[in-house]
Amino acid sequence: MRGKRSVPAYLSLMPFFAAFAIFMMLPILFTLGIAFTDWKGIGKFHFVGTQNFQYLLGDPLFWKSLLNTVVIGIMATVPCLVLATLVALGLNSTVRFSNTYRVAYLIPNITSLVAMGILFSSIFSSNFGIANALLNWIGLSPIRWMQTEWGIKVAISTLSCWSFVGYNSLLILAGLQSIDKQVYEAAHLDGAGPVRTFFSITLPLLRPIVIFVTIMSTIGSLQSFTEAQVMTSSQTSGSANAGGVGNSGLTMVLYFYSVAFQENRYGYGATIAWGVMIVVVIGTIINWYVTKERS
Repeated sequence: MRGKRSVPAYLSLMPFFAAFAIFMMLPILFTLGIAFTDWKGIGKFHFVGTQNFQYLLGDPLFWKSLLNTVVIGIMATVPCLVLATLVALGLNSTVRFSNTYRVAYLIPNITSLVAMGILFSSIFSSNFGIANALLNWIGLSPIRWMQTEWGIKVAISTLSCWSFVGYNSLLILAGLQSIDKQVYEAAHLDGAGPVRTFFSITLPLLRPIVIFVTIMSTIGSLQSFTEAQVMTSSQTSGSANAGGVGNSGLTMVLYFYSVAFQENRYGYGATIAWGVMIVVVIGTIINWYVTKERS
């Protein structure tokens, strides 16, 4: 009888599992299969065994893209987390027009990254960019942002930070609003100031939210593609020149895109994709272990 009552529930779930199998599992299995071939996108599949994986381990461009991804991710995630916390604290203390502010800070997250990439390319332009105009205004020499390795990393990480600071601030804001006000009242009665209250009460109680935001930001940074592809696309003509000067903006996913879709090396591109997945899993595990609450 219980099994018959469960039939409608399983039938209602069937469309999801069918869509998951067609659009997720089959591509994953297909990607794994062609990773053992030298398939060019058309023609027959030629089995090459583990040659692609062996080449990946010794591929200097892959390790360069991994290092770039980690560096750009750190440069984007850490400032984004700090800014998101400050924005959330400001929104939490705002009474008038609070909903308007929340919508305004969420706009960067729903704006097209392609459009924002073009805009930020103009901002960091060597000749007419706002960034160099600000440097001139404070008496500093202009920087050739998109013609230097660290300039490209700063430009890409700034775009990534700007894109997600609003979304992360809303998550942190939700955590702030879940804290019992009586805790703050007790701290105030004990003579704790704003700084002491933040580090002794607010930050520890926000730990689960901070861990979640950090892990999701890490996963997002390891999968970064659009920012680097758009901001360095004018200099891209294959994996050898992808990512701008010295491949300084070459992320792992951009490297996969260049190899698979620009050079038509789908077999090796699939191998890079699996390498990206393994790095994301390892990075997530390390991040969770480092940030998890100690018992």
